[in-house]
Order: sequence, then C-alpha cells, then structure tokens
Amino acid sequence: MQMFDIRKKYLEFFKKQGHTIIASAPLVPENDSTTLFTGSGMQPILPYLLGTVHPSGTRITDSQKCFRAQDIEEVGDNRHTTFFEMLGNWSFGDYFKQEQLAWMWEFLTEEIQLDPNHLYFTCFRGNEDLGIPKDTESASLWQNFFLKRGIEAKIGEDPERNGIRPDEKIFYYSEKKNWWSRSGIPETMPEGEPGGPDTEMFWDFGAERELHEKSLWKDKPCHVNCDCGRFMEIGNNVFMEYKKTAGGFEKLAQINVDFGGGLERFIAAKGNNPDMFLGYIFDTLRTSVESLAHKRYGENEEHTYAFRVLMDHMRAATFLIADGVLPSNTDQGYVLRRLLRRAVRYADILDIAPQSLSSCVLALVSEYENAYPYFSEKEQNIVSVIDREEAKFRETLTRGMKELEKRLGGGDILNGIDAFELFSTYGFPLEMTEEIVKEKGGKIDEEEFKKEFMKHQDLSRAGSVGKFKGGLVDQSEISVKYHTATHLLQQALREVLGKHVFQKGSNITPERLRFDFSHPTKMTEEQKKEVEQIINQKIAESLTVTFEDLPLAEAEKLGAIGLFEERYGDTVRVYKIGPSTDSEQAYSLEFCGGPHVTNTGELGHFRITKEEACSAGIRRIKAILE
Repeated sequence: MQMFDIRKKYLEFFKKQGHTIIASAPLVPENDSTTLFTGSGMQPILPYLLGTVHPSGTRITDSQKCFRAQDIEEVGDNRHTTFFEMLGNWSFGDYFKQEQLAWMWEFLTEEIQLDPNHLYFTCFRGNEDLGIPKDTESASLWQNFFLKRGIEAKIGEDPERNGIRPDEKIFYYSEKKNWWSRSGIPETMPEGEPGGPDTEMFWDFGAERELHEKSLWKDKPCHVNCDCGRFMEIGNNVFMEYKKTAGGFEKLAQINVDFGGGLERFIAAKGNNPDMFLGYIFDTLRTSVESLAHKRYGENEEHTYAFRVLMDHMRAATFLIADGVLPSNTDQGYVLRRLLRRAVRYADILDIAPQSLSSCVLALVSEYENAYPYFSEKEQNIVSVIDREEAKFRETLTRGMKELEKRLGGGDILNGIDAFELFSTYGFPLEMTEEIVKEKGGKIDEEEFKKEFMKHQDLSRAGSVGKFKGGLVDQSEISVKYHTATHLLQQALREVLGKHVFQKGSNITPERLRFDFSHPTKMTEEQKKEVEQIINQKIAESLTVTFEDLPLAEAEKLGAIGLFEERYGDTVRVYKIGPSTDSEQAYSLEFCGGPHVTNTGELGHFRITKEEACSAGIRRIKAILE
C-alpha cells in the first residue's frame, strides 16, 4: 500500500460517509496576516468551525499540505519533518463522537488494516473546578471497538505517574494533553472562545523501545505521551463543543468535529517502522540522494542525519516553490532560503557534487504528480529557482570562509558574536562553523553565541513564530473591507494593464492591504491614478456585494476568476460585485470564501501607497482605505 493508496483510501472512505472532498489550500495562506504558512489541516477550515457556512456543506474531507518552520531545527531524527500532509475530516454541526470514532476505527483496522493490538487512545480527564466532565463517552466507544475484536482494553487513570499497566489501551490525560482551543488550556481561554476535549490515536512500535535513550528514560514510566520513541501519535479527533463565558463554560449552539491525521505517520504505522524516512513516501527521493551521494542511507549515523535533513528540506522547498514562494530575506522567502542553504550544507557532508540538488525535484515530481498534477507543469521553474539559489549561496560560502579565517586569526577561540555574524550575514550554520574551527584546532564560545542567537530569535518571533499559532483569518471590520477592496483592485488592474493580470497572493492587516499580481513592468504614475479612479468610482456607485454557491464548471463558464486553481472543489463560492441577479453585468466575479462587506459604499477612499517589484514577472501594490 503506497502513499497514493492511503491518501486515496482515506478520501474515498469519507466520501462514502457523505463528505465532500475539497482540494488542499495553498501553503501560503490567503489574506491572513497572522501566520506565514498553513501549518495544520484545521487552519484553512477555522472560519467554518466558527460559524461561516461552507459552500460544500456540513461534511468535508481533504488532504492538506502543511509546513511548520518551527520544526526546522528538529529535523534529523526519525520522525520530524517540516512539510507534511494532514488528512482531515470535519463536521459543521452535523455528526459527533459516536459516528466519528466508529469511522476512524473502521478506517484504521479495516481500510488500511492496522493491527488493533498496536493501537492506543487517550481521552480528556475532565476538570471539576471548571465544570467540564470527563470524556467517558469516547473512552467507552474505544473500549467497545476493542471488545468486538476480542481484545479486553482497560482504561488507565494516571499514565504519567503509573505508566502502562497490563491490558491498558485507553488513558485519561489532563487538558494539557487532551483539550483543544486556539488559546491553549481552558484556564487561558478568553470569553467567547470555543474549544473542547479531544481523543488522540497512537501506534505502538514495540515494548523494546521503552529503553530507548536509557539515560533519559530508565527511571521514568513509559506511557503514550512520554516521547521515548515507542509510541507515535497518528491522529487527533477534536470535539469543539464548549464556549468560555464569564461564569465558566457552556455548550455551543453548533458543535463540531475536527479530525487531523498525518499521512506520513499513517504510513509509518502501516510499515511498523518508526523511521519515517524509510517509509515508501521517501523511497524514490531516498534512492535519488543515495545515487548522488554514492552512499547508503542508514550505514553511518552522521550521514543518516544528513540524509534526513536533505530529504526533508528538498521536499519542503519543492512544495513551497510550487506554491509561489521564492527565496528572499523576509517572511516566507527567508524560510525557503534557509531550507535551501541547509540542504547545500548537508549535501556537502554527503559529498554530493555542486549544482546537483535540483535533480531531487525529478524524484519528487514523479512521487507526487498523481495527487498534485500542477507539479509537472512547474518542474522546470522549481529546478531553476533551486539552481540559482545554490549558486548564490556557494558564492557567499567562499566569502564567508575568508571572513572566518580573518576573524579566527591565529587564535584558537572564535567569539560568539563573530560566530553569530557568520550565521546571520553569511549563512554559516553554527555546526558548519564549529566543524571548520575544530579542524583548525580551535573552538567556539557557544554560550556567547547562544545569547546572540536568543536576541535574534526574540526579534524574529515577533514577525513569524510568535504570530497567533491558530492561524485565525482576521475578520475585523476593517480587514473585511480590505478583503473586498482586493476584488475591486484586481478587476481594475485587468482593465488598465490587460487580461494577463491575475492575483498571485495577498496579505491583509487592519492597517493596509498588500496585493501581488502578474505583470512584467513597473506601473506608470498615470496607470496607478487610473486604477485608483476606477476603484473609487465603484465605491461611489455603492455596488452590492453578494455570493452564490455554484458547481465549479458553471462558475468557470460565467467567467469567475480565482487564485490557486488546484484548491477548488466541485462546488465553489462566487462573490459578485454589482447587480446580484445578473452575473454578466457584475463588475467583479471571483472564487472566494469571504468574508466581505455587503456594499462597496462602506469602503471609504482607496489610495495606492506603493507599487514595486515582488519577483520576476510579479508586481506588488500596497494600499489603504481612508
């Protein structure tokens, strides 16, 4: 059973249960200033969990592309990756615990035939002080499913203290482990915030792993959340059923189900191998890297680490570039640049010849084009971007080596400030600087480096990792106005510059809008003024803004335009600006999930503050509403 088979089985299984299959949202969120990347399957779905009506109904399922920049430093062990696919299914006020858990048990034990003896589950312990009861319903459901397979599954009450006792398969944990809300545990939730208990699913790779890393685990009880390497979480069923109030918690009018399960982790469980890089999801890529390196994966500990970093970073970079990200020194582009530079470093450790990394793209395209057909169309562009970035970094490596020689001088200690500047200015990872200095018989002042690095992290965190981790799309009144203004802007640009103009991305905050679009040359002052005049005229006309849910083919026939074509399902929401009863007379017609104002007269005066190059063939406009 290959990667494609498990993904397909999951989607088809939930389609049989009345779910509409929707396509993956882009890795770069649309109109969302809160986060750099789509980091979970739930993130693009959150507005619908909070009450917005989904155009595809109350039951949906997908396989969502995800990227987590905060995991870059974790890559190198057997289970961390920056890019992954999250299989998901949702109920918006439709079914609940009984149906969800029965379907998950059937999918795991029958559809992909996982051995139930290796399955373990955790449930919410409850919090009497907050009036939130123990989730005995989920625990009982799992227990009954085991019993039907002839397995007596006992329930453990305090696994963190007691470990796993004989025949225990289901465990209660506190809200630190089995509660979900955007703002964390129940005590920290603000009034009005939704949340609820969850039940997580784990795979047991074998009792012998309890002794993994003896120095860390020999005196601690083994349980499913202990991170000793024996267990791996493969999925989480969230039951969003509560709302925080001034007096405590009350039930939501619309209770929802949110499931997310890692495709790569399902594959690891299916193969009963905790090393995800040995799973067949990486087979083609791993073979390609082995051929480039003239080495075998797993033969040498240092080389195995390098293999994992290289495979992960090349896969993540390929997906990011395919979704429109280009290397730069800010935001998403900075993260991509960091991935590619680390890939070059670890390629050198494996003795892979310079300018060979892009050949990994061919292996990735062959592995993923069935699920993502646009991959093959973008293959040459991805290769070109990677080749250029590698060549550019190798130039900085040459300059950086000269700088390192100068700063080290004749001494045997490189101070931490110099080590950090080599990292921040020349892209030298600390481990690379350490290796070079060690070869010269010296060492680095690591404590001083860490202090400098922490300062850097504090500054960076304010711009990326520290942004609201839930990825909530900002739906404040002013942001909604800016969202509507982007529709007017795109149509005005197409009128002034030509029909080759299409949106390539946008970012909205309550202070301004940023809009990227396809156009080869700088706009003239006259063109910018004309665009402003058109938009302000449409605002003055107080045009109505309405939407309609239509079959994709019908929406395309009407001439509706969109952003990432691969994300649309069979049914789409089309927003019209203009006469609501006549699509041909509408000024703007776009695929969009909303939200928007109801009338353009609400927007105020539109003014372009800046127009600049974004990347080759892409321009960027920043504008405000006054």
